[in-house]
Amino acid sequence: MGTSSRCSRAARTSRLVNASSSGRTSRKTAPCSALATISTTPSSTRSHVVETVLPTAGRIKDRRTEVSRILCVHGVGQQRECPDTLHAEWFPALSDGCLLAGEQLSAADVTCVFYGNLFRPPGRALAVGDPMIAPEDLDEFEAELLGVWWQEAARVDSAVVAPDAQTLVATPPTVQRALRALSGSSFFAGLADRALLFDLRQVRRYFQEPEVRQAAQQALAAAMTPEVRVVVGHSLGSVVAYETLCAHPAWSVEMLLTLGSPLGIRHLIFDRLQPAPALGSPDDPQGIWPESVGRWVNIADKGDVVALEKDLRRRFGSRVDGYLVSNGATAHGIRPYLTAAETGRAIVQGLDVR
Repeated sequence: MGTSSRCSRAARTSRLVNASSSGRTSRKTAPCSALATISTTPSSTRSHVVETVLPTAGRIKDRRTEVSRILCVHGVGQQRECPDTLHAEWFPALSDGCLLAGEQLSAADVTCVFYGNLFRPPGRALAVGDPMIAPEDLDEFEAELLGVWWQEAARVDSAVVAPDAQTLVATPPTVQRALRALSGSSFFAGLADRALLFDLRQVRRYFQEPEVRQAAQQALAAAMTPEVRVVVGHSLGSVVAYETLCAHPAWSVEMLLTLGSPLGIRHLIFDRLQPAPALGSPDDPQGIWPESVGRWVNIADKGDVVALEKDLRRRFGSRVDGYLVSNGATAHGIRPYLTAAETGRAIVQGLDVR
């Protein structure tokens, strides 16, 4: 999928430098944050876990720099964060994961791309927090995605009543049944109905509101420099990363690392991607390989409901390397994903390529 047409590293780097000088300023030092703004202008199955071997102190490479080599793109539910608070959460965990793989990072190595502000409601007198969303307010897209999460949660968690289970209690409307069932899920433990519904709406808005989609991708594009070697996308952030990298084939990124990614969910996510899946057959389509990327590693927890399709090779080809990890009780949490040795190894592999 695009191997023969992928340009050499030198050529792609040259094009990125040229693009930077002609379209935007190339920075020698990248900031540790990048903020999204909405423009007013219209717009065969295999998974494996590699045994972890902690390197000795003498084998750890200290190549800390003062430029960002790693861009991180967050997922849903981050609207009350900001670039610096995300960096404070992501960097220590990511640094520890890389340390397991023998690489010492500095805070300047990592830039957190931030687009959560697109979903934060503006302040208003005598009211705070997110707008109230009731179960009956969900549109068809949101209700269908909730149903997909419910079905997957029931598959991986015996405490969750399956959508098709026969019970002796009165059956409420489908959305309310889903919320009631998911309240007993270890995956959604601690997440109020209101927060869950708001997360659903963020996914729907990204796919159905072009200005939101464009602004999120522009935040990543603004942070890109010739020094960047690795792009990490978590949850919805993996969609933002994938689509942005596809849109800029002249960039030179060694490693795309997706964590807890929903990219493989048919109809709701996969079939709505830009560029649209154009390979394979109509019944079994395959997505486009991002030409700006040298390698792609996808990591998922076996109990991560959001990462419904754990192995992305069926959707994006055999060049995607896939790993299953165990994140414990927080299957979709970013911290255990980042501290996993498999994550650190993928990042170090991206940084090691010259």
